[in-house]
Amino acid sequence: MLVIGIVLSVFGLGLFCWLLFTLAIYALPFLAGLTAGLAAFHGGAGVTAALGIGVLAGGATLALGQIAFATTRTPLIRAIIGLLYAAPATVAGYQVSFALAGIGMSTGGWQMAFAVVGAVLSGGTAFSRMTLFVPPSDGQGSGRTHPPVS
Repeated sequence: MLVIGIVLSVFGLGLFCWLLFTLAIYALPFLAGLTAGLAAFHGGAGVTAALGIGVLAGGATLALGQIAFATTRTPLIRAIIGLLYAAPATVAGYQVSFALAGIGMSTGGWQMAFAVVGAVLSGGTAFSRMTLFVPPSDGQGSGRTHPPVS
């Protein structure tokens, strides 16, 4: 039974890590949707209306961010948009990594080190997933000044 428990714990931790990296890009839209939904609920809207407002706000945040990232050509603006999406994912990655590291070790420096590594990886994953929305280059603007030789 002990072996089964250890194996299932490893698979469970792997599942949580996979889930963290898969959902890292959705941290900012989730935060925006949660904030809008709670504001609507506290403003007097019902539960259903607040839920709908939250889903719409989260979806709009994700869609607008992807469109803005894909259509802008300036690397500085792309970096700013990517960092806006990576910052909440970094915080969420730190919290999840800190909690998961607390399962396997006592509180201390190693737990903090694992949490920082998890935060960096989670933020990097969110930033790299934002770059997936950029269409591939058509080859124009590659810096060539002369026509190709035929």
